Amino acid sequence: MEQRRFSGKGHWYHETQSNHSQADVLPLVPEAANVDDRFLLDLALPNEIVASCERWFTPARALCQLLFPPQVSVNRLHTLSAYDRLSTALTVAQACGVQRLCNHYAALLAPLPGPDSSRESNRRLAQITQYARQLASSPDVIDKKAQQQLDEVGLTTDDIVLINQIIGFIGFQARVVAVFQALLGYPVRWLPGHHIPPHALIGDTRHQLTSWESILPVVELRYASAQQLESLARWQNEPELQVLVPVLCHESRLLDLTGLILTGGIQPTEQGSVDHSALPGAINLLTCSPDRFSAAQFTPLTDDGLSPVQVINLLTWSAFCGWLDRLRVALGKGE
Repeated sequence: MEQRRFSGKGHWYHETQSNHSQADVLPLVPEAANVDDRFLLDLALPNEIVASCERWFTPARALCQLLFPPQVSVNRLHTLSAYDRLSTALTVAQACGVQRLCNHYAALLAPLPGPDSSRESNRRLAQITQYARQLASSPDVIDKKAQQQLDEVGLTTDDIVLINQIIGFIGFQARVVAVFQALLGYPVRWLPGHHIPPHALIGDTRHQLTSWESILPVVELRYASAQQLESLARWQNEPELQVLVPVLCHESRLLDLTGLILTGGIQPTEQGSVDHSALPGAINLLTCSPDRFSAAQFTPLTDDGLSPVQVINLLTWSAFCGWLDRLRVALGKGE
């Protein structure tokens, strides 16, 4: 979809079947592009929190660099430009409603040249944008038709794996940022016109998926690169990733960093998974509407006996589960 602009480049709103008026348009914040930490967006966290989370912060930061490098070379197998990637990121950030994230990706996107004005290019971008919004906010509406439409507008297997990793990762980033803003007591900020998504996947991904199968070609061992073979061997026995590994391995560097986040200490231990009365409600709100998550949901969990680090890990785990659930919805079929 096109990025609508008013007063030169002084405002932004990423057009996705919207009928908002000019009064709803947010000002562009150019300085939001200039952050030292592209994952946490320069949130100033207590040192003890940073130290406890560093094992998964590091691969998360690396994913930001890998998904959104300064320069992107497109070719026959990898057709997604820098504009395509950042446009998708902004769409997901808007669907999540986390303003800090929207400001960042809007500022990165604004200076980039968009696609040409041909009918084919417009249709391609419109389809990518619609798909990204649906998978981010209402993943249960993604069906075989939605998946086929990406192929119809020219996305390759590698492109489809990449675009779904972007959608899943930005949703994860949005929820992590929302959690840390709640830890710091930041006020909730509303985006004009944003509402609670009508559908969302909620729950732990640790369920039986024996009937799940990829709708995309998986990496065949006889054609796999050395890096792909190494990634396959490394992650194929990781329970939460196991069924996804053969298809995610098309983009093996992304798979490796996803796996390192998973194994970086966010998985709940038996002690950390004990039921707490406030936990289901907090996870539900973070899952369905991260823009509304605040200290009002975070503080009761620490009052209930959990340490801030335990709360962060439990909520981060729920966000990561949402990422994996979306990959399963997008890349395969089954129960």
